Amino acid sequence: MTQTTRQSAVALLRRPSVIGGTCLVALLIAIVSTTKVVDAEEAAVAGAAQQFDASEYAAQRYDSEVVPAIEQNAVDIAQLLEAVTADPAAAGQEYGHRDGPNARYAFAVSGTGVAGPVAGTLLPLQIDGVPAGVQVSLQIGPAINGTALRDAVGFITFDQFLNQLEYADAATELNNQVKAKVLAGFDAEAAAGEQVSFVGAFTYGSNPELIQVTPVELTVAR
Repeated sequence: MTQTTRQSAVALLRRPSVIGGTCLVALLIAIVSTTKVVDAEEAAVAGAAQQFDASEYAAQRYDSEVVPAIEQNAVDIAQLLEAVTADPAAAGQEYGHRDGPNARYAFAVSGTGVAGPVAGTLLPLQIDGVPAGVQVSLQIGPAINGTALRDAVGFITFDQFLNQLEYADAATELNNQVKAKVLAGFDAEAAAGEQVSFVGAFTYGSNPELIQVTPVELTVAR
């Protein structure tokens, strides 16, 4: 093989690596030219804009949406508990709401009863017509538990939220609205022995003999 022939062969063998290197450089230039550099301040603003504010969510919907829905759909609690005792599934389908086939039904209810002594975070009521052995109590705080307000309205569903945490936080903040707007001025100790009327919601749970109502309205007749 002549010197010229050997040089041509070497050049031919080197050509793919040269072409590959050229393509790589071009690709890197394209990536750099189309990449936006976001500084820390911009990233913080974007993150804040996307962060779910459960307190704001509840404040915007409690008075305008949640309370009206509970009021409009409230069923007399004695009537409801009689129906639930007879056939929980049928009563749930007729009067309640739940988010998914495995969830418990939540109900909007109203009623009037004689208040007993405060029992921890509950105010028990003696209500005519409630099935024997069933105790109805109002949640009076300071801790308000459960998701009854969120679930009983029927239009707040899990698929509206990013994850389970946001969904749970929404329920918690709706309960906090009750604490601020319904229970803050309510003297549960002084209500003992008096007729108390209420509108609220409860979830029919694992203990059907203990009904805990989260109130959105409370009135004491003295």
